[in-house]
Amino acid sequence: MVRHIDLGGTAADRKRSLSSFIRKGEITLGGYKKVKIYGRLNCATGKRMKVEHRVFFRDEADAFSHGYRPCGHCMREKYKEWKTKQQILEHG
Repeated sequence: MVRHIDLGGTAADRKRSLSSFIRKGEITLGGYKKVKIYGRLNCATGKRMKVEHRVFFRDEADAFSHGYRPCGHCMREKYKEWKTKQQILEHG
């Protein structure tokens, strides 16, 4: 997991670093640390969050290992699967 704020001191530095990580395939998903949700980098919902709350992941396994769940907007099927599993765990 990479925090957006840690990618550089200025917005331009962060944008440059983020672009480099994406090109290299080191970042494929974005997340919102306040509520631990991850989704696609092009998710309209995710683009509205403040920089200090953004995090990035290499892949879904990385996001899951940090306790994040799929976004209900850009990853509907993954979210439905996650939600079903949560309900089963809660109700036994």
